[in-house]
Amino acid sequence: MSKIILFIQVQGRPGVLELELADGATVGELHAALAAGGISVDAESFVYIDESEEHLCHDPHERLPCLKHGTRVHVCHCRRLACTVNYLDKTAERSFPPGTRVRAVKAWAVHEFRLNPKDAAEHVLQVCNSSDRPANDTPLQQLVSGRRCEVCFDLVPEKRVEG
Repeated sequence: MSKIILFIQVQGRPGVLELELADGATVGELHAALAAGGISVDAESFVYIDESEEHLCHDPHERLPCLKHGTRVHVCHCRRLACTVNYLDKTAERSFPPGTRVRAVKAWAVHEFRLNPKDAAEHVLQVCNSSDRPANDTPLQQLVSGRRCEVCFDLVPEKRVEG
C-alpha cells in the first residue's frame, strides 16, 4: 500500500508536523500516528481535513476520506471559530471551520460589505489590535491562542499611496 505525507497543524502549537500515513487509512490509524508524533486526540479534540466543514468522527474503524500527498490535517479544540470582521463603521460575524483559510474569510467579508472588486483588491485582513496581516493561505486555527474559539479582523487598505 502506498504512503502519503500529511501536514499536521495543532491549535496552540506553532509549526507544522509532517506525518506519513498509509493510503486508505482509518481514523484510528490517524489517531495512532498523531499520538506517535506527540499529539493527543481526546473527546474534546476535533480533527479536520483541509477546509472541511465537518470534523472527523471518533470511530476508529471509519475510513478516512480520500487523502492526497500534502493534505493539511487540523487538530483543534473548537468545532467552529467565531470570526468578526470590522470595516469602517460596520461589523460582520460568522463562524467558520478551523481549517478555513484567511482568503475565504476575506472573500466572505468583501461580499458581506459589498465592496467593488477594485476596492477589495486593495484591502487585506489584519488581526484586530495588532499589525499582523496573515498570509491568505493561513488557516484560522493558527490565529487563535489557547482554547479560545474566536478571531477578529479589521479589513484595512493594504497600502495607501498619496500622490
